[in-house]
Amino acid sequence: MVATSSFTAIVIGLTAWVYATTPSQSGATNKHGVPPQAVLVNPLAFNVLGINGSFRQSATEEFFNPTNTSPPFFQVFHPDFLKILGPSAIIRAVAANPTFAFAHEAPIWVPETDEVFFASNDGGALGMSDIDHNNQVSKISLKDVAAAIKASGPGIAPVNVTATKIDLPEAIQMTNGGTGPFNGKLLLINSGRGPLPPSLALVDPAPPHNTTVLLDNFFGRQFNSLNDVKIHPGSNKLFFTDVTYGFLNHFRPPPLLPNQVYRFDPDTGSVRVVADGFDRCNGIAFAPDGKTAFVTDTGANGGFLGNNQTEPATIYAFDVDPKSNAFKNRRVFAYVDTGIADGIQLDAAGNVYAGTGDGVQVWDSDGTLLGKFFLETVSANLVFAGDGRLVIMAETAIYFAEIAAKANKLSFP
Repeated sequence: MVATSSFTAIVIGLTAWVYATTPSQSGATNKHGVPPQAVLVNPLAFNVLGINGSFRQSATEEFFNPTNTSPPFFQVFHPDFLKILGPSAIIRAVAANPTFAFAHEAPIWVPETDEVFFASNDGGALGMSDIDHNNQVSKISLKDVAAAIKASGPGIAPVNVTATKIDLPEAIQMTNGGTGPFNGKLLLINSGRGPLPPSLALVDPAPPHNTTVLLDNFFGRQFNSLNDVKIHPGSNKLFFTDVTYGFLNHFRPPPLLPNQVYRFDPDTGSVRVVADGFDRCNGIAFAPDGKTAFVTDTGANGGFLGNNQTEPATIYAFDVDPKSNAFKNRRVFAYVDTGIADGIQLDAAGNVYAGTGDGVQVWDSDGTLLGKFFLETVSANLVFAGDGRLVIMAETAIYFAEIAAKANKLSFP
């Protein structure tokens, strides 16, 4: 937590919206159309902290929360974030297990059943997985979430809906990413474990969860530890990141390949590299029109090497070549102030959302930080569950935000 003694001069809110400084706990919309859980912070007010200022020393152990507001809440840095939230936005925890990081990554919303599938932490703290133990894939019913919220009555009190583990075959090892559905199936990307190979696989969301492995090697060599995947709008080709975190978290052998982004064509079997030069490439996403790709570089997180905040915690943007699908014109899109930018998603308007060290941060299409879903804990990924519903993975908890933003299409064809 950043101390507030040197923030006396911080006036919460830009002049035009200074009226909403303190979040209400009632869950009702105030007369100005600002969500009750929103805290408005004027960037001009903290540009200078002064010679006796309380400066942050760590990007992973200290948070930027000058108002000392209790999480969860919406931290608003730009008025456009209010358009994303809408006047009645609410965020609350809907599932929790403080002893198990059951909600780490790979969130996939299946509209037919209104369920979200996700994976536990693979090799990290409270993940209960290592070189000898696989992680687990589970699901949560948003119908159950809605019923629990209704039963809890007015307000924003947390609820705790049960997550259900699903049984998958041995070929699925250390699931770390997911998207879709793709042709009606969950598209899972798996880091592998020990000698068992990383893989890209399709899994039926319905029991008995029949599974088809699509890819588990690059011309005979195992990938390092596959991390994240998205379907490219228009071409329906699969793009994924491969990075050394399996080795760095002690559940994969030494790497055999660079940290790279790949394209896989499931119709022809063709696999090729489309981007390299990363420290540790991680999350991947596309703009709604498919012309721009976003890749996170989480070099600041080094696994057993420790954290190094002089390394990248950066989102890069690329142009997608319409013919080759190679990623071109690499440029910095955003640098994260807390932790790293891990999993990444977009909404229908092209705003970019990333799981970070303090929750979920949101930028407009130009890379301007608009605001945060401030949790004061790590989020590795998130997913829209249709328009106006955002499901946030937070390791030992799942958060559910009801907002105004509309979902970007992830299910193909």
